Amino acid sequence: MTINKIYDIKNNQVVIDLPNSFKGKKKVKISISEVKQSKKDKIELMKKAFKDEKFLKDLKDVNDDFANIDNENWK
Repeated sequence: MTINKIYDIKNNQVVIDLPNSFKGKKKVKISISEVKQSKKDKIELMKKAFKDEKFLKDLKDVNDDFANIDNENWK
């Protein structure tokens, strides 16, 4: 099971209550990433995305997948 959730930092600590499905488990993997919160930071990330070849290819692929649907005539 994978859970992605944003937690608040208090006194340089993060407290995580695990779901009941984790009872009896011996180990978990935790990755920590900074969350960019300001609108300016988010806009900068979007600008970087539009220079990212993989992102642009994915965007084109999704657009191509829906191209035929957009041209259908609904009755």
